[in-house]
Amino acid sequence: MGDKKEELKNQIETLKNIRADLGLNRKQFSEYMDIPLRTLEEWEAGRRKMPDYVLRLILYYSKMEKILDEKGSVRREDIDGTE
Repeated sequence: MGDKKEELKNQIETLKNIRADLGLNRKQFSEYMDIPLRTLEEWEAGRRKMPDYVLRLILYYSKMEKILDEKGSVRREDIDGTE
């Protein structure tokens, strides 16, 4: 039972760290990742567990975005027209 709580705690911490690394508040992050704000709030508060694959996708996307940004390569805005 303790493992599930620890896993959820680690998941929440990882999500918050990703958001902080991107320098975004919850609303900005939810828009950036196309996640409903309420869902993000539920995940960060620990009221709902996010599927593991979603966290992996967020990690992957944020790392790729950072790499591409550092190289001055393609940005999300260039691909899908979002700003």
